[in-house]
Amino acid sequence: MVCDLGHRRQTFAPMNFGEWQQLSPEAAAREVRRRVEANLSPAQRRAVVATLVDEPALAAAFAAAPAGSPLRGVPYMIKDLFDVAGLPTFAGSSFLPEIRPTPGGDSRIVRDLRGLGAVFSGKVHMFEFAWGLTGENAHYGDCERPGSPGRTSGGSSSGSAAAVAADVVPFAIGSDTGGSIRLPAAFCGIFGYRNIPGDAWIADAVPLAPSFDTAGWFTRSAADMRTALAALVGIRASERTPRGCYLDVPGLDPEVAAACRAAAANLAPAADGPTRDELLEKFASAAEIYGVLAGLEGWKYHRKWADRYRARYGPLVQDRLDRARGVSQAQVAAVEPSFAALKITWTKFFLAHDFLVMPSAPFPALAKADCTPANRLRMLGLTAPAGLAGLPALAIPVRLPSGMSAGLQVIVSHPQSPVLSWALGQGIA
Repeated sequence: MVCDLGHRRQTFAPMNFGEWQQLSPEAAAREVRRRVEANLSPAQRRAVVATLVDEPALAAAFAAAPAGSPLRGVPYMIKDLFDVAGLPTFAGSSFLPEIRPTPGGDSRIVRDLRGLGAVFSGKVHMFEFAWGLTGENAHYGDCERPGSPGRTSGGSSSGSAAAVAADVVPFAIGSDTGGSIRLPAAFCGIFGYRNIPGDAWIADAVPLAPSFDTAGWFTRSAADMRTALAALVGIRASERTPRGCYLDVPGLDPEVAAACRAAAANLAPAADGPTRDELLEKFASAAEIYGVLAGLEGWKYHRKWADRYRARYGPLVQDRLDRARGVSQAQVAAVEPSFAALKITWTKFFLAHDFLVMPSAPFPALAKADCTPANRLRMLGLTAPAGLAGLPALAIPVRLPSGMSAGLQVIVSHPQSPVLSWALGQGIA
């Protein structure tokens, strides 16, 4: 397939896990390299790809994948806040290796993926220090939504989402603190999964806010997402139709609201009046709570070098550091009651339901001029409620009549929820 994308020509069509697994090691290594060259413009190669494994080493890695392993021969790229032995970890910055040694070994998720047969193919760029929901990066260039020049990929897992959406690799690892998988999945029209905070996969990554940071990943198709979930977290079949509802959130762009409502109807009915009112009331302060609590944790990580390296941060992160440095204990105390009420509301919800569906993004992928603080708050209003509660979520793409995309998040109470496999089988993408 050849598809004219304006600033480039995409010459290599999507390949699913199974199709990659049919290739010889040499052919698979060559295919990854060809797709980077063909499917990403030179500017986007710089913005997306941090490190690419050379072809002979990549072929050897494909050949070494354990026979019979569930992800054998599936190439993946990983967000550059996870360590890979011998490679620097920049986390989207210009200086992190200067204050953090080059890793002596692989992060846990890289080791686990190797055991499952997946093949590390490269590191990808991200929003600097994961402190943003767009694909902007002052050091390496802005990640765009593939096929939509000038529109952000979303972030902070920008390179991971762009690599999958551009059909470079079928699988990419990211992270999600306040929405960093769910937003890019929606903007790029792909599937995503956000795991839970505190597990071994995120514990050795460069942190943003450790209480809320999670690992996760992207795939192009529902079938590949199901395969990844089965291999990585284990999924159970549902013995009954799961009980869920859709939260129709006000304030979405009309096109997004209509498309999300129609797509969600394949999964669950709209929430009843009392449930909707309670959720909307408790979720209303989520962006503010997140800004205070995650900001404070972010400042604790950066405070030892924030002043010394101030000129080396991009302006967006400089601004976030300045605000986070000023978070007071009075501000923390002011949001703690709302934070507790939010978590209680989720607990109550899951006593009567197995899942909640809600939009992941209030609008399609933004132009750079629209990546404003006000729109950041609109995005966090949708993604922070699950992030603050540490809940896993499946991101499902929603096609828009305009040709752009939005997304739904299916929020569940635990990673092995049978809802995940069930939702992927409902044919909504």
